[in-house]
Amino acid sequence: MTFHYLESAADPRVTDYTTLTDVHLRKLREPREGMYIAESSKVLRRALAAGHQPRSFFLAEKWLEDLDDVFKAHPDVPVYIGKASLLEEITGFHLHRGAMAAMHRPAPVPLATLLANAQRIAVLEDIVDHTNVGAIFRSAAALGVDAVLVSPRCGDPLYRRSVRVSMGTVFQVPWARLESWPDHLAQLKEQGFTVAAMELTDNAVDLDDLAARKIPKLALVLGTEGAGMSEETLAAVDLAVKIPMRAGVDSLNVAAASAVAFWELRPRD
Repeated sequence: MTFHYLESAADPRVTDYTTLTDVHLRKLREPREGMYIAESSKVLRRALAAGHQPRSFFLAEKWLEDLDDVFKAHPDVPVYIGKASLLEEITGFHLHRGAMAAMHRPAPVPLATLLANAQRIAVLEDIVDHTNVGAIFRSAAALGVDAVLVSPRCGDPLYRRSVRVSMGTVFQVPWARLESWPDHLAQLKEQGFTVAAMELTDNAVDLDDLAARKIPKLALVLGTEGAGMSEETLAAVDLAVKIPMRAGVDSLNVAAASAVAFWELRPRD
């Protein structure tokens, strides 16, 4: 096994881990360089279990024993070890979740492959908060959503915070980034999906009413935080759906709303 003890934050071998708190920089850099960061021992184990390949490991010495089996399974992958203060200088924050791994980003899954056997799909339009993206993936994994599609401007599901909030479920729910939006919604319809926008419109049907229709193939579109669904997207969907609310509350956070909708719209025999 290749263990390397770090002595300087300027060590060029650990550039994958530099300035992790710079969201704008990292969300551009990581897809371009074909990598992402798995933060915490549990998350990196789930990434490996999903078949993702590590570029390197990065941790404080006290975590070596905990991950001994992982290092033995990947003897050619470098393991970078340093004092907590040095690791914090490199990443920009204190590592308190064990270890990190820089992972090779998996190849994109073709849209046709995702749609082939799916019954329930979530489509995320311009959801920019990575906490929300990760929470939606976690609900999707738990509540029977077969795939997630994200619009061109949506947050990266493999961004560090998305991965962590999802507890690694972004590795088990197939997903793809759409290149043309909302044009790709037409392709969903061609594949037999009814496309429903979760949006408060004058003609939106109640969630339980939509569930009662027992639609065999359903794609649920969730709009961006604050502004909600774009007019172009609303014009492209088949219908709008809303969660009935008590007086005085008009909506839920998009991540919370997704969990309610995924449960209510799950396929039923």
